[in-house]
Amino acid sequence: MKRILLTLNPANAKINTLDFACFIARLTGSELTVLSFEPLPAAKAPAIKAEREILHFEKKKNEYISDHLYEHNKALFSNACQSREVNFSFCVFTTRSPEAVIVETRFADLLIVDPEIKFSGDQQGLPTEFAKELLLKSECAAILAPYSFEGIDEIILAYDGSKSCVFAIKQFTFLFPELADKKVTVVQVNNDEPDKPIVQEQRIRQLLNTHYDKVHFETLNGQPAFELVRYLIDKRKTFVVLGAFGRNMLSNFLKESTANKVVSTANLPFFISH
Repeated sequence: MKRILLTLNPANAKINTLDFACFIARLTGSELTVLSFEPLPAAKAPAIKAEREILHFEKKKNEYISDHLYEHNKALFSNACQSREVNFSFCVFTTRSPEAVIVETRFADLLIVDPEIKFSGDQQGLPTEFAKELLLKSECAAILAPYSFEGIDEIILAYDGSKSCVFAIKQFTFLFPELADKKVTVVQVNNDEPDKPIVQEQRIRQLLNTHYDKVHFETLNGQPAFELVRYLIDKRKTFVVLGAFGRNMLSNFLKESTANKVVSTANLPFFISH
C-alpha cells in the first residue's frame, strides 16, 4: 500500500483522526493525502426569505469558515504530519459533494473517514450521512477512524462465510502485512442455529494461518448486530474487519446494517470493504 486518503473538515477536524491516519501511514510506509474542502465565504450575507408576507433571515449554523481559520487549521495539519514523520500532501476540493472524494478513491489504496465529518450544524447520528456515503461509494477499501486511538494488539474478523466477508479479510491481509504478528480472532454470530459450526472452518483457517501467527475462533449466539456490539463494546487496541457496508444506498437507509450499528457504538477502527 502506497497511497492513503484522509477526509477532513477544516472547520471541525479531530486531531485523533489525524493521529490515527498518521499511524497507519507510518505503519505501511505510505503517503497520506489530506482531502480538504475550500471554505465558503465567511462574509456572505444570510439569505432573506418571505414567508406569509413576513421577512426573516435564514440562518445556517457552522456553514462558513474564515480564510484565516482555514489556513490556520491547514498549518496545524501540516505540522502534525511533519512531527509524526509522515509524508503528506493536500488535495483541496472546491465542492463539498462526496462525489469529488469518490473519484479520488478510484486512484488510491485506502480511504480513512472521520465518523463525525459534516458541513452543517444539524444533529446527525454516527457515522454522519456524509461519512456513510463515502463508506458506501468508496472505490477503494475504507477505514472508519476511532474517536481515540491507543494502538493495535488484536485484529477481529467479523465472519459469516459470505464472499463479501472473505474478500474483506483477504483485502485487509494484503494491505496490512505489517500486522501479521498480531492476535487474530475470527468471530461468527449464530442467529437461528446456536450449535452451527464455523462456516468453511478448514478453508478459512488455512487461509489465515498462511498470513498470521496467532489465529483463534469464537462463536456467539443471538441477533448478529446486537451480539457483535456487545462483544466489541469493551474492546481496546483492536482493529475490526467487516464485510460490505451495504449493498446499496437505498437498502442501507431502509434497514440498518450490522456495520451501521456496530460503528456507531464501539470506539474502534473499522475496516470496510466492497
